[in-house]
Amino acid sequence: MATVEECRQALHDLAARLERNAETRGKLDFDRTLACRVPDLGTAFHGRLSDGLLTDIADGDDPKAKIALIANGDDLLALVAGRLDVTRAVAARQVQIKANPFDLLKLRKLL
Repeated sequence: MATVEECRQALHDLAARLERNAETRGKLDFDRTLACRVPDLGTAFHGRLSDGLLTDIADGDDPKAKIALIANGDDLLALVAGRLDVTRAVAARQVQIKANPFDLLKLRKLL
């Protein structure tokens, strides 16, 4: 079972990967608040997606976030590591992403 610290590190790893990807694909005009909720651990994190980068990662939920990712700890770790396909995980209801449809399309470009 994943720990809170492993989930926190996974988000920082994701931020680093997005930063590396931004160097090759250029900046994406996208600025949204993000909440990552991990119900099995009873914790949440929040940050900001800005210009294709994940910044300002902090502990705690942001109930007003424009994008919410809800996943159990093990699934979050698998997503970030690339062992779990996000499309299949959403279809199988392992992971939920709450966002408006236009934001979902932009998110696909990030990943």
